[in-house]
Amino acid sequence: MDKSVWQLKQDLCEIGRRIWMRQFCAGNEGNHSVKVSDDRYLVTPTGISKGFLEPGDICLCDDKGELVEPNQKGRRPSSEIKVHIAIYKRRPDVKAVIHSHPPHATAFAIAGIPLPEGVHPEAEVFLGKVNTAEYALPSTQELPDSILPLITDTNNTVLMGNHGSVTYAEDLTGAYYRLEILDAYCRMLLLTKQVGKINILDQGQMKELLEVKSNFGMADDRTACVDEGCIGQDNDKFLTTFGVQPATAVADKNNGQVMGTSTEAPKQQIDKAQLESLVSTITEQIVKTMQG
Repeated sequence: MDKSVWQLKQDLCEIGRRIWMRQFCAGNEGNHSVKVSDDRYLVTPTGISKGFLEPGDICLCDDKGELVEPNQKGRRPSSEIKVHIAIYKRRPDVKAVIHSHPPHATAFAIAGIPLPEGVHPEAEVFLGKVNTAEYALPSTQELPDSILPLITDTNNTVLMGNHGSVTYAEDLTGAYYRLEILDAYCRMLLLTKQVGKINILDQGQMKELLEVKSNFGMADDRTACVDEGCIGQDNDKFLTTFGVQPATAVADKNNGQVMGTSTEAPKQQIDKAQLESLVSTITEQIVKTMQG
């Protein structure tokens, strides 16, 4: 067997273990793949935990999702290989795809709450805008059809309604990093509900951040429209649902516009005394749990 293909199979197994250890997939959930050539793909099999993969489990498929050689262990490719192939065909630069169920990110996909923009610099640089697709029946053509309209020339992450996430990159490690960053960002967002306040970057700050991103060699569709205030138009649903109040931002360089601060956003505030009380309550609960 070609050494590079063997190494790719080992890489797929290693990433599977990392996904399983991070609890991004339970049981035999999830699937990931790498592109070997224009019409050949290595993909994880159906019916096995991603934490227990071995190179002999990995399937080699064609661009129709069919096995092109007998699998060493008689495994069959994931039924969601259709999603992977659709992404590869839409984005020729993509060489690896990971579909997973990261719990914090999937919570947003289940609730139908768009991820807010202009909150965390790392999320903006490494993920950009994360769109959420409408629910589609898993393992059918409906699933790739639901996400393809949301895949642009520069984005790398899409949430699947009531389902999970798909991340894609030029290599498997890059797709996995984006999965980690996605779930970490969503976990931070969920924690802001406990604090009760969130700082939203203004359009001027976001323009500067996108310039930094560009200097890193990473393109972003939003660069073309940031001057028109296109970033953060979906933030209100997050702010309203979570009951968090956007803090006053530094004076915007673009007419003082702060993203996601419409009159629909709640006016709730947490002062210093309330925050100290909240921290004290949480600390007492943690101590009781440790003592118990």
